[in-house]
Amino acid sequence: MNKYDRSIIDAIMQRDPAARSKFEVYFTYSGFKALKRHRRAHWFYKHNMKFIARCISQRTKFLTGIEIHPGATIGTGVFIDHGSGVVIGETAVIGNNVTIYQGVTLGGTGKDIGKRHPTIEDNVVISAGAKILGPFTVGHDSKIGAGSVVLKEVPPFCTVVGVPGRIVKMSGERVDDLNHIKLPDPALEEFRRLNNRLTALEEQHNIQNKYTITNDFEEKEN
Repeated sequence: MNKYDRSIIDAIMQRDPAARSKFEVYFTYSGFKALKRHRRAHWFYKHNMKFIARCISQRTKFLTGIEIHPGATIGTGVFIDHGSGVVIGETAVIGNNVTIYQGVTLGGTGKDIGKRHPTIEDNVVISAGAKILGPFTVGHDSKIGAGSVVLKEVPPFCTVVGVPGRIVKMSGERVDDLNHIKLPDPALEEFRRLNNRLTALEEQHNIQNKYTITNDFEEKEN
């Protein structure tokens, strides 16, 4: 077993309470298998044997449910937990000791050329179902909440949640109180629109009545 494989297994043993032995991790963990096979695919990709690289990555997708483009750069100690539905794009860069849960996408927006996918720095945790889309950087030691959609740069030591993703903690201090976020309420907006319209009609009616009364008074005087 090489140093790279050992770093993955050690990371799994440290971060997954369900991991009972290195033997079990080696033979049963899909995240380990995907990363191990990606290292081989990446070697072929870097040596301009891209068809072979793609064949390996597609075979890995079939076996594990994890799709990693052979062009992606992945550091040591990365842990893909469960893994089903994970997609990592061609120009994605993942640092060391990153944890990725199921359903995560490191993708592009379809608007960029060249570097199209995110860069994930060391010690980042990306929770289940999160989507990080675009050629920006997620700073080291940050956390991305489950189901978040991140579309812009994230500084180090931040916690990001929501759609679109917003920073709620920075260096352990809260910067956004979720209890005070005002979400759009279509029913309330429609009520306000109707109320404003009713007010305008009442004012118009009052002006017309006043004009009519004034004309009647003037006619009687004449």
